[in-house]
Amino acid sequence: MKRIISAIAAMPQIRRAEEKDIPAVLELLRQVLEVHHEGRPDLFAANGGKYSPEELQAIFADASTPVFVFDDGASVKGYIFCRLEDHSGRSEAPHRSLYIDDLCVEEGARGTHIGKRLYGFAREFARSQGCYNITLHVWECNPGAKAFYGTLGLRPQYTSLEEIL
Repeated sequence: MKRIISAIAAMPQIRRAEEKDIPAVLELLRQVLEVHHEGRPDLFAANGGKYSPEELQAIFADASTPVFVFDDGASVKGYIFCRLEDHSGRSEAPHRSLYIDDLCVEEGARGTHIGKRLYGFAREFARSQGCYNITLHVWECNPGAKAFYGTLGLRPQYTSLEEIL
């Protein structure tokens, strides 16, 4: 019986992030920063962090900012940061969106469909929350991410332009 319980506990799963996941998530955030720094060193620092451990703890506890992790039974191999957004205004039809703030798969686990599974999980979560759509931003300096999202069926919603002065 102990072996069965151990085998079940070691099975890969996608679940809500917990406080115990903070070190793994911080490492994955570092990997994302590295990719962005390589592509746009004018905008992204070589080191630092998007969130502190305390900020992650607050994000994980907030129902409007769910973070899901892919846990292979031994460690966290990926995450997807989400944010529920309610839109309404004078020129915007009322609707609810799931904004994906960040998705990362550990460098050594890329190409194993973890990212696709995380996105699919977020899609089902969005449907369960009555969302009309899923939105995200992807940097032009990250062609791998652009190609990945294209394989999932995401298409540009709008284009953000810049002029560097």
